[in-house]
Amino acid sequence: MADDSNRLVRLLCRPKQLNTKGSDPGIHFWLIGSPFFPPLTVASFLRRIHNLPSSVCGFDSGELRFFVSESENATGLESISSVIEERDSKKFVWENGCLLHCELPIKLPLYYSLKNPTDVEKSYVQATEAVIAKLRDPQAVYLLETSNKASQDISPPVIIRGLQLDFSTDLSKIKALADDDDGFDASSLSCSYFPISSKAGSPVFSAENADIIQVSVLFNSLGSSSASTVPVAEYFPVQEETRLLIVDIKLDVLCYSSRKLPLKYAVSSLIIPGLVDQLNVVQKLMLPNLLAQHPWLKSYHFSPPGILHPITVFYELSFGETEMKQVEVRRSLHSRLGLPYDRPLLRISNALDFSKLNNNDMVSLQKGSTLLRDVHIGIPSSGVTGGTVSLVQGSYEYFHYLHDGYNDSGWGCAYRSLQTIISWFRLQNYTSIEVPSHREIQQTLVEIGDKDPSFVGSRDWIGAIELSFVLDKLLGVTCKVINVRSGAELPERCRELALHFENQSTPVMIGGGVLAYTLLGVDYNEASGDCAFLILDPHYTGSDDLKKIVNGGWCGWKKAVDSKGKNFFLHDKFYNLLLPQRPHMV
Repeated sequence: MADDSNRLVRLLCRPKQLNTKGSDPGIHFWLIGSPFFPPLTVASFLRRIHNLPSSVCGFDSGELRFFVSESENATGLESISSVIEERDSKKFVWENGCLLHCELPIKLPLYYSLKNPTDVEKSYVQATEAVIAKLRDPQAVYLLETSNKASQDISPPVIIRGLQLDFSTDLSKIKALADDDDGFDASSLSCSYFPISSKAGSPVFSAENADIIQVSVLFNSLGSSSASTVPVAEYFPVQEETRLLIVDIKLDVLCYSSRKLPLKYAVSSLIIPGLVDQLNVVQKLMLPNLLAQHPWLKSYHFSPPGILHPITVFYELSFGETEMKQVEVRRSLHSRLGLPYDRPLLRISNALDFSKLNNNDMVSLQKGSTLLRDVHIGIPSSGVTGGTVSLVQGSYEYFHYLHDGYNDSGWGCAYRSLQTIISWFRLQNYTSIEVPSHREIQQTLVEIGDKDPSFVGSRDWIGAIELSFVLDKLLGVTCKVINVRSGAELPERCRELALHFENQSTPVMIGGGVLAYTLLGVDYNEASGDCAFLILDPHYTGSDDLKKIVNGGWCGWKKAVDSKGKNFFLHDKFYNLLLPQRPHMV
């Protein structure tokens, strides 16, 4: 604690539980940091399962207090008064960071006597220890390569052998070693050896957009040998009847690393400890029911909103994720991570898919066609001075006129807005239904009795009320409708819309006259009343060219009155705003 830098706490985030009125005054958190960050940098908070009876936080005032010890053996705590909050936490974490990913399938052969079936537990422990020893064996080989195969500048893979690994150096002391590398030995190369992925537009700092180094474990020696060898079969005689049990395990480790970390330390200090930790976790979960129906365990990696780094969760898949026990597991995880209880953020379908990462994240597939996704990311700012931006959270797909070759120009804008909204619910895993076509939307309105049968196949307009009927019928989603007498009054609703995006965060449909738009967010200065609306315009008729769409203003910030005095919203038309509400589920 002698270094003055250790007297400063740097917050990359705040625990969400502290922002809730009536929070439990006895709540405590584990503070998550990283050896790649300055001392006392808090990257995330993990709520403790067992809280202490006292509190060190003034909840009524929203004050967050930190205490540190001078050493591991210190008997007292010292209060830290200097606390700063990082303004751009994602950039802080990911600008010079990357991910290391390693998958390792393992078959554990377990032999046990039928007279003493409990021997299988001892056999399992021994098999696990043997795998750990192999990971640290000098003959083990680790192959590192970039997962960004689409890049034109791909660095050759790097091979690191077990005899090159250093298991004694503390990770917090390795940073200086990266600056002294001579670059001749492959094991001394740093993670920055693999070039940063080239992505169009402004960089987006997040786990989903991070550079990923794939690590493969090869237990068979790849080196040349001067000694002649022949195949060998081992025979283990037993004194009594014995049974063989094969346990299949698939380890899946994801680690955050600085790009300056030498690759050999990335293996010895991150990948191998991660694999060992997972082996021990699986062993603890497997042993109680090893001879019965032992659990089907699989690890998944998630990057939920508000958490800067990925998290890894083991799920028991024997009974499916809708089984009540699994629901309670997810609910507990939501509580510990400070995640809301009204949205599925830790379902299997939310897990990071490494086969899709580092590809064109702006494009997705729907019924065999390409769709632009999240087109608002990276657009210019709104121009509102001192405003607070409130945006849709999660992904959506951009539906517009003439998409899929279907000519709905002049009448289908509300249909397209509805399709975009339903795509949001699909991509957030609230539903698995396909985005309905115009005809399917019309058929739904006929089925509920809102329209006559002749409506199917017509070119009749629909509005916010019809959209709410379809969302209720197809998804079970309820909607709030705001009526505005004139487009001139829409800025007065900015505060209400900002609350919607902060709490519900779903796309909003705005309908006025014969025009419909999709609203993705607002930028609102509460003091001055200045505001702007982030509009996704379904009236676009061109190709799915992101640059053309953004430069043409088809997705961008719109003020009620622009710099030339032109009104974006019509003053002689009333408007209905459809605000879909999230179903409460995890």
